[in-house]
Amino acid sequence: MIDFELSEEQQMIRDSVGGFAREEIRAAARPADESGKIPPELVVKAWQFGLVSGAIPEKFGGGGDTRSAVTGAIVAEELAFGDFAIALHVLAPRLFAYPVLEMGTEEQRAKFLKKFCGSDFVAATAAVMESRFDFDLTAMQTISKRDGAGFILNGAKCNVPLADESENILVYATTDASKGFSGVDAFLLARNAPGIAISEREKNMGLKALATYELTLKDCRVDADARLGGDKGIDFSRLMSEARVAFGAMGVGVANAAFEYARDYAKERKAFGVPIATKQAIAFILADMAIEIDASRLLIWEAGAKLDKGGDALKESYLAKNYVAASALKITDNAVQVLGGHGYIREHPVEMWLRNARGLAAIDGIATV
Repeated sequence: MIDFELSEEQQMIRDSVGGFAREEIRAAARPADESGKIPPELVVKAWQFGLVSGAIPEKFGGGGDTRSAVTGAIVAEELAFGDFAIALHVLAPRLFAYPVLEMGTEEQRAKFLKKFCGSDFVAATAAVMESRFDFDLTAMQTISKRDGAGFILNGAKCNVPLADESENILVYATTDASKGFSGVDAFLLARNAPGIAISEREKNMGLKALATYELTLKDCRVDADARLGGDKGIDFSRLMSEARVAFGAMGVGVANAAFEYARDYAKERKAFGVPIATKQAIAFILADMAIEIDASRLLIWEAGAKLDKGGDALKESYLAKNYVAASALKITDNAVQVLGGHGYIREHPVEMWLRNARGLAAIDGIATV
């Protein structure tokens, strides 16, 4: 039997992160979307919650907390309730730090993890996606080939968060295409390593506050110790399951934000002398939105719980992320519909949430729990 009653610690985390998201992140969301810039002081405040360092062992300077995918999903949802793009920005360092924490060699952990335990935000990221309509995690066209004692990487990535300001980038590449997930490795690269080129900032439909870039690798040579996990390599399937749980949880957050805003608007907006929320058509829409949010959250938590038990959650995380991608788009679109003409103008945030939610179906691998 699965029990999703939150522990006292999880509830405390939910309340503290949620309060910060509602009071401070939400206020910064629209200006950040318009300008494409996130206030540095807001990022520093978010960093103080130990969103990365909390799970890093004390011997590396971290908090030593037990890492949990369900707790990570709770944090991701609450942050995205404030703003999806800002949530992705402040959690981007996890994309590098957590795979090193979970699958790195002891030397790699000692070298990199301490960087994320200071008081200042440290940008880091991972490069997963490729700009192809038929992109498949198990058939990447970014290739790594053995070259003596090291590897040579060639290929191109897109939607790499904070690539231009990250000192370190975790790049995923196919080593053996015949092995599917098992044939993918990850490499710890410095941003300025020879053979790496970073494009100008991408211009996207949504998530406009999040700086993302294309990354090109041309005969980029790395030493053998840059391979995450050393000779053992990585469990790429698990890493992508964790990524989908996190990204899906953020989808729940933005969907819930849209639902609550539409619900409150419908209670206040009057037509023919009564709130529109009393109209059956509007009430049914709001009820369906609430049901979809609960269903989405439970799917995400189910996948997270399986990860926490050490199980293979590839199927559960894939289904959950896909379900959330569809339901969040529907919910944010319904929020625009509830507001009518007001939903289409930037005076209200629902149009921004609709644009942001569209990215759930188009992007993969840019968050982790």
